[in-house]
Amino acid sequence: MTGIITFIGLILLLWIGRSILIPLLVAAFLWYLMNAIADYYRKVLPYKTATNKKENILFRAFNLLSYTAAFATLFFIGFLFVTQIKPMFSELVSVLPVLQEKLTGFSTYLSNSIGFKFDTNMIPNITQIAANIGSSVASIAASMGMVIVYMIFMFIEQSTFHQKFASLFPNKRQSKKSRYILDSIDYNMKKYLFVKTTISAITAIISFFWLQMIGIEFAGVWAFIVFVTSYIPTIGAIVACGLPILYSLITAPTLQQPILTAVGLIALQILFGNILEPKLTGKTLNLSTLAILINLVFWGMIWGVAGMFFSVPLLVATYIICAQFDSTRWIAVLLSADGSIPDKKEED
Repeated sequence: MTGIITFIGLILLLWIGRSILIPLLVAAFLWYLMNAIADYYRKVLPYKTATNKKENILFRAFNLLSYTAAFATLFFIGFLFVTQIKPMFSELVSVLPVLQEKLTGFSTYLSNSIGFKFDTNMIPNITQIAANIGSSVASIAASMGMVIVYMIFMFIEQSTFHQKFASLFPNKRQSKKSRYILDSIDYNMKKYLFVKTTISAITAIISFFWLQMIGIEFAGVWAFIVFVTSYIPTIGAIVACGLPILYSLITAPTLQQPILTAVGLIALQILFGNILEPKLTGKTLNLSTLAILINLVFWGMIWGVAGMFFSVPLLVATYIICAQFDSTRWIAVLLSADGSIPDKKEED
């Protein structure tokens, strides 16, 4: 009974505190992503551990260069969105009423063709859907000031994390155990974010050129949606493929363009999302599909679109933590795809 009350209280706390916790998660996501990109740049740069004063100066210079390159990468993505994608979104929103009429006409055409009567309530109100999504994005954008402040303090205190952690766990065994768990989360989270972001960007870029080639309007918007929704498991792929396919169905004069749209986007999702990404992440995402879907619904109910976006990173952290304690390893086994879970750090 106590456990149920605690669980309900935790959910209530997460829901009430979403205005504070969501910006904090966004900041942590960007902070982790920048560190992951910086780690990659350090690998391609002649980077090494300092052993003397001269090398220490070089070490700091390469470290600064890697973070500068990581910041430039994220800044370029933001600049590309503001200058190229945002105007397309505005233009798309302006034609939504026309698209709604065409969608209604398309449903009437299907009714007459296959003899099945569509209820008007079955037709999605794309204007309302777009407004709801826009409201969620606007609420996150409005808190960007708080996100930036969080990020600044994360980077300022990044160098003192190890010292604080050592003071938090004076017991040597507890300190080693906790450090191992945090290092595992840190490594797997950086790997997941870097691989996911890289694969999502490549998929979006190829999708853009494919849609441009076959003549789909707002190719930049659809490509951006492909990039963003790639972070949302299962449903993200459906949305990324479904929206441009639906748009081409209600705007194209023939079925050739919708078919080409479907074939190209679905093939890219299978190739990059189902084949290439699992090979690159390895055991990082050895998670049950059912667990991912349940987790997606859970966080979506509490935090909406933002919860769906962060559902997998939160599940990865839970999976790694549960695998390190005898009392919770059964949870990690249930969350895993095949029962294979990370080895437990033994206390010495």
